[in-house]
Amino acid sequence: MIQVLLTASITISPLVVATSPGSLEPDWPSWRGIAGTGLAEGEAPVEWSVDKNLLWQLPIEGRGVSTPVVHGDKLFLTTAIAQGEVPSEPKNERGGRGRRRPGGALVPHNFDLLCIDKTNGELLWRKTATTATPHEGYHKTYGSFASNSPVTDGQHVFAFFGSRGIYCYDLDGELKWKKDFDIEMEMRRAFGEGVAPVLHGDSLILNFDQEGPSFISVLDKNTGEERWRKERDEPSTWAPPLVTKVGDHTEVIVSGTNAVRSYDLKEGTLIWECSGLGTNPIPVPVRVNDSVLVMTGHKDVNLMAIALGGKGDLTDTESVRWNSSKGTAYTASPVFHDGLFYSVSDRGFISCFDAVSGKALYLEERLPRGFTLKASPVATQEALYVLSEEGEVAILELGGELKVRSVIPSMEDELWLASPIIDDGRLYLRSMKTLYCIAEEESE
Repeated sequence: MIQVLLTASITISPLVVATSPGSLEPDWPSWRGIAGTGLAEGEAPVEWSVDKNLLWQLPIEGRGVSTPVVHGDKLFLTTAIAQGEVPSEPKNERGGRGRRRPGGALVPHNFDLLCIDKTNGELLWRKTATTATPHEGYHKTYGSFASNSPVTDGQHVFAFFGSRGIYCYDLDGELKWKKDFDIEMEMRRAFGEGVAPVLHGDSLILNFDQEGPSFISVLDKNTGEERWRKERDEPSTWAPPLVTKVGDHTEVIVSGTNAVRSYDLKEGTLIWECSGLGTNPIPVPVRVNDSVLVMTGHKDVNLMAIALGGKGDLTDTESVRWNSSKGTAYTASPVFHDGLFYSVSDRGFISCFDAVSGKALYLEERLPRGFTLKASPVATQEALYVLSEEGEVAILELGGELKVRSVIPSMEDELWLASPIIDDGRLYLRSMKTLYCIAEEESE
């Protein structure tokens, strides 16, 4: 059900999302930045501690592992705040899958969108999109009820809470419209929801892959009206779609266990599909020239380069230009920079491929001892930043040889699960309880 709160027609200039790393801007408006590759323009700090280059820190109430987004001087992020008494041992009323008991108390939560001044950490406004009782838990260690990152077009910000719907606000915090999909998603083993929404022009793309009936939906971003919806023969996935122009049309490419599929953005028709990935697709697809790179790292792991421009079933055809069963990532999305594709595994191994040929320049090299991770890495034009669960940050040199420049120790025993962002020379790190802004101190 859509509830529109518009009192007058609104003209919004379209957001043009780059499909290759050729056009970068200072803002970080979406999950993996303006180009969808985890790559930022300019530089970022390479040294910091609680006593050095820490510009500000802001406690964040509740629990969330969504990544912030930025437009201008405003930073947006989401959180879910339990209301009332929380049971000491929360149970999943649906029972979940497997032997792991999900986390997350099934009590009423406030699902909040926060707007923060990125220059000083001041909370400008907080809006409760909805108050609801979750029907299913999440991964006890790595999940949250606010894992879907928001997205902004520079005039509005869209807060997506999966089964709790999507909410469109202007940058001053006025609700413009909201949509409830009337769905209670059942994720594999109750791992939790967390697919980021994607904006392209005036289209807002949302993917609902789950253990129940799965579908992809495209909305008009100005009104929330659904333009089309397609059922998907897929179990749970967490990979956001890639939207990219191919020839005279625009495609929406979505990873899946049964098949990677491409849909026409305008009509929703299926253009092509290609099987070959394993279970639990999480990393975002990345466009490299006239190919798309997709991967999984759970079971039947695979990294595939699929040629764009095809139609029909591309499985076992020349459209699959190369693939690798090594060097894939399970949770972390890749970084693409200067022709190289960087992949980091949960167990702390990093690989670097020539993105065109598939040649491994280095393969499954170990990061500093003890590194395990869930957050996706990010990069500047000079360095790659990899965050560990243990609160450390490894700063690596970009290029075809693994070189660790430094390892930043943990600040206050923090746990890094949310992916970082880099904007306007600042590095933003979100822990389970605090948002940090790291910036080079100005010399007097």
